[in-house]
Amino acid sequence: MRIAILAHEQFPDRAKTAVGVLRYGDQEVVAVLDRDSAGTTVGDHLPDVDADDVPVVEGVEDAPAFDALVIGIAPIGGGFDESWRSDVRGAIEQGADVVSGLHYFLENDAEFRNLADEHGVELRDVRKPPDDLTVADGVARDLDCEIVLTVGTDCSTGKMTTTLELVEAAREAGLDAGFVPTGQTGIVIAGWGVPIDRTISDFTNGAVERMLVERADEHDYLFVEGQGSIFHPAYSAVTCGILHGAMPDHLVLCHEAGREAIHGYESFSIPDPGRVADRYLDLAENVAPAELLGGALNTYELDDDEADAAIEAYEESIGVPAVDPVRDGAEELIEQL
Repeated sequence: MRIAILAHEQFPDRAKTAVGVLRYGDQEVVAVLDRDSAGTTVGDHLPDVDADDVPVVEGVEDAPAFDALVIGIAPIGGGFDESWRSDVRGAIEQGADVVSGLHYFLENDAEFRNLADEHGVELRDVRKPPDDLTVADGVARDLDCEIVLTVGTDCSTGKMTTTLELVEAAREAGLDAGFVPTGQTGIVIAGWGVPIDRTISDFTNGAVERMLVERADEHDYLFVEGQGSIFHPAYSAVTCGILHGAMPDHLVLCHEAGREAIHGYESFSIPDPGRVADRYLDLAENVAPAELLGGALNTYELDDDEADAAIEAYEESIGVPAVDPVRDGAEELIEQL
């Protein structure tokens, strides 16, 4: 499938979905839409991805032919920016499906719904959970597979990226590994999953458990994409729900080098990562004890020497091996398994 990705004024730093799809998706990306960076290529911004020659254009009318438009931005609150409307409208009128991970459902937008019906295209709101979710049965630890969960000191610390890098490294090491997506970007990449931050709170644990039960017979190792942070003033509930629903055997703690405060909530400081790791283990203990497998540190803003020093300090703080999974790969953490 050929796709275009909408990432206006956010690419690449605040366009997590766009970057995730470019780095890990198996779709053919023909263009990224970003008014601020039009005239460049993806490689000018993300030299480490295979799609380095993909053009960045101003709007859908400037993009090569595509089958679907993916909204590649996941803003706080998941709202729809009206400045995107003309591109979504244009994509539908060209006969392309639209894939969205927003809390704002495109299928509930009268203009988009009517246009989609008129042009015979699909509006796919991937953040819409199944209607038949239930509470957890508490059976994840009984499944015949090892469960690894990524957790974080904050949102946007690389949990999805780390999870996918772990899956890739595990498969390269000969392990039978599967990816369990819990957020909109992971769902777009994998083509399945439950958006945990959209579930009824009583059903959060059960939604994670259901995905594990569905995949446990297919893989020896399941790597679960984490969300949020137990220290986050807005998103801690989803983090705890995933932790207790997944009942993981192992945790990988994700952090961004140099980040000292919660992104978007800068009056809330991030505790020392070692303390964060201890709290995750304490929180898991009475439901299903876990061990800290390793750490993942985002060193994107650092040069090689600074990154090495930051990883060494991070390892000292959390007491287990750590890597930058994008810069260095995740092989060292897989060796811990």
